[in-house]
Amino acid sequence: MHSFQYYIGLMSGTSMDGVDAVLATLVGTQWQGVCAHAFIAYPETLRQRLLALQTPAHNELAQAAVLAQELAHLNAQAVKNVLTKASIEASAITALGCHGQTIRHAPEQHYSIQLMDWALLAELTGITTVGDFRSRDLAAGGQGAPLVPAFHQAVFASEQHTRVVLNLGGIANISVLHPQQPAFGFDTGPANMLMDAWVQHNWQQKFDYNGTLASQGQIIEPLLQAMLNHSYFRQPYPKSTGRDLFSFDWLNQYLTGQENPTDVLRTLLELTAQTAVTAIISAAPATNDVYVCGGGSQNQLLMYSLAQLLRQHRISLHSTDTLQLPAQLVEAAAFAWLAACWYQRQPVATHHATGAAGARIPGCGYWA
Repeated sequence: MHSFQYYIGLMSGTSMDGVDAVLATLVGTQWQGVCAHAFIAYPETLRQRLLALQTPAHNELAQAAVLAQELAHLNAQAVKNVLTKASIEASAITALGCHGQTIRHAPEQHYSIQLMDWALLAELTGITTVGDFRSRDLAAGGQGAPLVPAFHQAVFASEQHTRVVLNLGGIANISVLHPQQPAFGFDTGPANMLMDAWVQHNWQQKFDYNGTLASQGQIIEPLLQAMLNHSYFRQPYPKSTGRDLFSFDWLNQYLTGQENPTDVLRTLLELTAQTAVTAIISAAPATNDVYVCGGGSQNQLLMYSLAQLLRQHRISLHSTDTLQLPAQLVEAAAFAWLAACWYQRQPVATHHATGAAGARIPGCGYWA
C-alpha cells in the first residue's frame, strides 16, 4: 500500500501573466488534493521580452537561453513561496512538474517550444524536476496539446454522467469525460488572449476585470461573423492552437480602425463564448454539465454569456470549485499529477486528445 507523497505543479499559460505553484498530495498517481497555492506575477519587462520571442527576431537563441534562466529563478521562488505557505521542507517533495512558458506552438511542423531551464530549476530547488512534457507526444505523432484532459478524467470524471471541462486560459480548450471511456479534448479557439491584448492596447490595463469594459460595448455582428468564418473553427479535432495563430495581428486584419474599442472587446468575448459552446455541442451533445476552470472563470460577463448559450441546449454551467478543485488551480495541479505519472513510470493517455500513436510517459526529468 502506497503512502501519500507531495508533488508541486508549476504552470504559466498562454496569457503570460505569471506562474502558479500548487502543492498537492497523491498516493501513487491517485489524486488526493491541494495543500497550498502561490502565484508570482511576471514583471512587465519579462513579459514583453517573452512576447517578443513569439516572432522571429535578431539574436533570438541567446535571448531565449537567458529568459529560460530568468524563468527558472522565478519558478524557484514560486516553489519556495508555496513550501513556506505549507510549512514543508523541499526535501519532503517527491518531484515537481513544470510546464515552462510556451513561446511557439507549431504542431503542423511537429514542434512546440516551452521555455525553461529545467536543470537550473532542479539545482535551485533541490527537488527532482520534470519538464518538457509535450515533446514525447509530438514525437509519437501528436499535437503535443492539450495535455490536461487525462488529468481532468482522473480528477473530475463521473461514473454515471458525461461531463465537459472548459478551460479558459489564453486559449480555450475542452475535455470530454464520458463514463468508462478515455477522455478526449481539443482547443476551441481564443479565450483571454485576444481580449487581454485588446485591453492592454486600448486601456493599458492587464485584463478586463470582471468583463466591466466589455459590458459597456455592443456585439459587432459583421466582425463576429468574419472571425467565426476562420477555418480553425471548422477543422476536425484533434487540434490545438495558440498565439501563433490568434495574435493581435490576426485580429487587426478584420478591423477598419473606426470601431468603438468597447464594441470590439464585447465581440471578442462573444467569439470566445460561441466557439466554446459550438465545440461542446459538437463533441459532447449528451452532456448536461460543463465545469469551467482557468482565469476566464473570473470574468463575470464571459461566464454569463456562456451560461446563456448553454442554457439553450439545457446544459448547466459550473465552476470546478464545486468538484473540490478551485478553477484557478486546475492547470498547475495537472502538472503536479503529470510529474507523479513520470515518477511512477505511468503512461498517460494524452493521445485521445492529441492524436499521438498511443499512451506515453510524458516529460523528461532531472533528479535532485
